[in-house]
Amino acid sequence: MNTKKVWFITGASKGLGLTLTKKLLLQGYNVASTSRNKQSLIKEIGEENEKFLPIEMDLTENENVKKAIETTISHFGRIDVLVNNAGYSQIGTLEELSEKEVEDNFKVNVFGSLNVIRNATQYLRKQKSGHIFNIASIGGYTGNFAGFGIYCSTKFAVAGFTEALAEEMKAFGVYTTIVYPGYFRTDFLSKGSVKTPNNPIEEYKSAREMEQAHLKEIDGNQPNDPEKGAEVLITLNEQENPPVHFFMGEDAHHYANLKIDTIQEALEESRTLGTSTGFKK
Repeated sequence: MNTKKVWFITGASKGLGLTLTKKLLLQGYNVASTSRNKQSLIKEIGEENEKFLPIEMDLTENENVKKAIETTISHFGRIDVLVNNAGYSQIGTLEELSEKEVEDNFKVNVFGSLNVIRNATQYLRKQKSGHIFNIASIGGYTGNFAGFGIYCSTKFAVAGFTEALAEEMKAFGVYTTIVYPGYFRTDFLSKGSVKTPNNPIEEYKSAREMEQAHLKEIDGNQPNDPEKGAEVLITLNEQENPPVHFFMGEDAHHYANLKIDTIQEALEESRTLGTSTGFKK
């Protein structure tokens, strides 16, 4: 492993970002980690030193992100691996979520990631090397979960622009991987990483049941180990040709295969009607 590489990780004060930061530092890598609260990084990981750079960054403010990237370049001289990990889940049906609740989720999960990409790729492009990880969710590949439409749509957006980004950066020797994690046993379902609707409509019984299942039954019982997930990301980065799409966890593979089967069946069932729109030859 090339432990001289510099990793830049957003949302690193908890969850998979925190686990990944700790594991990288233990293995000798250089790591710049960001959070809305720098003290939370220092509390969890430690003070700034030659190998570790904690940065306070508001993902939704482009100039703030630009400054964080410049600070990292000034400290380490380069960025080799970018991990767009920050985000949160906004639970709620499409009817009950307000315009602001929806916008806020998109500002962090979608526009925040774009702010990081926009300010970091100029360095990766010029150095003609690097690897961008955009952390989505299995909910960014299959979205049929009642009460999770907005969260899933933000992750679908991340998947969509990552496919284009992979093509755009290929010519510069920069790899791009979209990661679709299943459920990892982190504090994603607690400690501010999940928000419920401000004005719930109780008639949405399936959405309420799904919400309660996540907050009371799934939280603490997620099937995947974040330590292993972090190690997998490090291994992916060391591959000669890392994939554009990567599903992480047995549950992620299960739901992805269900979606693929559903789409294949839909294509076959409607093939005649669906392909009847062309001009006669």
